[in-house]
Amino acid sequence: MGLFTKTTKAAISPYAEAEVKAAAVGGGIYPGGYSGQNAGVNMIGNYYSYFDGAARSNAMRVPTISRARDLMASVLGCVPLEAYQKRWNETKRDMEEIEIAPRTWMEQPDPSVTYAFSMAWTFDDLFFYGSAFWFITEYTADGWPAKFTRLPAAMVTLTDQQGSVRFGPSQNIYFQGGQLDPKDVIQFISPIQGIIYQSPTVIQTALELEAARLRNANSAIPAGILRQTGGEPLSGQELADLAASFNVARATNQTAALNQYVTYEAVNSDPSKMLLSEATDFQALECARLCNIPPYLAGVSIGSYSYATNQGARQDLWAFGVQPYAHCIEQTLSQNNVLPRGTYVRFDIDDYLTSTYGEEEEDHMSDMNENQMPPVGNNPQVPSTTQGVVK
Repeated sequence: MGLFTKTTKAAISPYAEAEVKAAAVGGGIYPGGYSGQNAGVNMIGNYYSYFDGAARSNAMRVPTISRARDLMASVLGCVPLEAYQKRWNETKRDMEEIEIAPRTWMEQPDPSVTYAFSMAWTFDDLFFYGSAFWFITEYTADGWPAKFTRLPAAMVTLTDQQGSVRFGPSQNIYFQGGQLDPKDVIQFISPIQGIIYQSPTVIQTALELEAARLRNANSAIPAGILRQTGGEPLSGQELADLAASFNVARATNQTAALNQYVTYEAVNSDPSKMLLSEATDFQALECARLCNIPPYLAGVSIGSYSYATNQGARQDLWAFGVQPYAHCIEQTLSQNNVLPRGTYVRFDIDDYLTSTYGEEEEDHMSDMNENQMPPVGNNPQVPSTTQGVVK
């Protein structure tokens, strides 16, 4: 009888209930909903209510900051994650790293979007706000995170920390006003303060310069002074009205009309001064400093810094700009709340830094040109000594 009464029900992992609950994220719908400490989960996935923040939007209107952000985000979006373990080598008396098979989520943390999207926007939050957040949407049977979704940093509120500088993981996390269980949130804390908090005056100055350049660009007639030369003196209000009507005329027509008592004296300034070129270049340099990238990568010339190869430019971008954010992501995803103890992840950056695709392409084109050179005279076997491509 014991053979027939033996239970056939599989053992249930203590994490199975959490897996079922968390796996239903999407559109803000959970079985029965959440309340209390995890009430904010109901808002996750309601993309119509997501936003990126006014401060970030203003910063992205500055071309240099937009260029810096896109350059660094493209790096982390194109380099894959790899998993490894550290073991003690008795022979070498040193720790050695052994590559292991990656977990599924390392290729696509959020199944609804691409890997490049997840990593680029995680960097975006770190770059602008100094913090990034992933919510665990599904656990494996043994209790480790299996799937994630990004929470926009602009929508996350930490009530146990004040100011823009993070001091450690938060225990009071609110998303769109609803509290989240910190155990279900992966918190990326950047070693660099978010740029919207570091120097907001740099961003505002750049925006004001762009506005001034636009005003000058819209004017067909150079800026100048209206001077009354005769007749009854005009009052202050009349002068203001005259100047306003003249501005409207010069902005909408190529020709403006004045009577015999008023003259227009144009300011002696060339287009480069009217478009504030020097001030704009200096402000672009300030923005490059703010973003921690070499100025030449943003198209700003400083005269004393140059690079010879694309590989050198990639190395500079990684060393000066991307590396701190990459290490932040690597070390956060290597913690014991994401992976078992002794397992680590890192970006496989070798191919990116050592890639010679551009040089190989040039060599390939050069070989093609040499092979297709026209014959000289009547001897098709003798190539011209003056033709060819200089490598």
